[in-house]
Amino acid sequence: MASISLRNVVKRYGHGAKANPVIHGVSAEVADGEFVVIVGPSGCGKSTLLRMVAGLEEISDGEIAIADRVVNQVEPADRDIAMVFQNYALYPHMSVFDNMAYGLKIRKLSAEDIRTRVDKAARILELGHLLQRKPRELSGGQRQRVAMGRAIVRDPQVFLFDEPLSNLDAKLRVQTRLEIQKLHRELGVTSLFVTHDQVEAMTLAQRIIVMNAGRMEQFGTPEEVYGRPATTFVASFIGSPAMNLLKGQVEGGQFRIGRASLPLPGPAPRQGAVTLGLRPEHAMSHDDRRHAAESHLPTTAWPLWVEMVEMLGAERLVYGRLGGEGGEPFTLRIDGTDLPPQPGATLLLKAPVERLHWFDAESGQRLDA
Repeated sequence: MASISLRNVVKRYGHGAKANPVIHGVSAEVADGEFVVIVGPSGCGKSTLLRMVAGLEEISDGEIAIADRVVNQVEPADRDIAMVFQNYALYPHMSVFDNMAYGLKIRKLSAEDIRTRVDKAARILELGHLLQRKPRELSGGQRQRVAMGRAIVRDPQVFLFDEPLSNLDAKLRVQTRLEIQKLHRELGVTSLFVTHDQVEAMTLAQRIIVMNAGRMEQFGTPEEVYGRPATTFVASFIGSPAMNLLKGQVEGGQFRIGRASLPLPGPAPRQGAVTLGLRPEHAMSHDDRRHAAESHLPTTAWPLWVEMVEMLGAERLVYGRLGGEGGEPFTLRIDGTDLPPQPGATLLLKAPVERLHWFDAESGQRLDA
């Protein structure tokens, strides 16, 4: 196993004045044995960053070190990594056993050693009964497990996963996430996992790198990026539904948005233009008893004019306008067993002061009260 160090890593395509920068000075330290997820929207540079760690993309500036060895000029085959891709990349004419064993045969390992490694990986991934089948005889989830098995048998220092679950349906994605978690617990190999799905990031990661337009917006545990987002981008990207972000003005003890003036339950970090954030599950109506334990927190009533209600089984999402009809869009999450409000009704919301997030209106950076 090995740590991974990213030190002011930059990637540019082209040269001189026409160079196009796509990664802007990313720095991060991944501990030995840690599972880190790189998450962000399409085009943010997350796969490019992973490919630079793998050696499949050249580094324009900065350093990447694996196990304290700088690998900028080291060939991919010599970095002691194993990569799992989105498209499986299995040989269709080979059996599952031969697909998993192929890389070991190229390295000229003994037949006994190959059999031992393949059998161990097959046991971990529950592929033992499929070793003689061809890829066309497997489901998508089984093919992805074979691809992971091919990586496991190499016994690398680092696993790199490039959106490996994107081709699976929703049920298989959940199942395979659990298998990847079990795999990491058993092997303990340092892992970088790229995805655009924030649910995958939150459920898999020990720590998360949130990327946006080639920049690292935040690097922290799932609890940190969810509970204390560093920027409005992180606040809106992590969490489903997204955090409510309201641009307005703090004037004394009031927060003005559009035509509405909302009393604040506590002091704001500063006066003037700010962005206020509140997650849908942290706002609650006055008759909501789910948060009775938080009733001691300072709260104040905000009117929410209801436009629409969605039933999602265990919960409902209430979409409305904060401050009354014509106000700012706002989403409230309530329990699925609660009596739903009718469109056109007005709810009085509680906004616990400890649940409010404040951001700079221009930069989007977090402000601490």
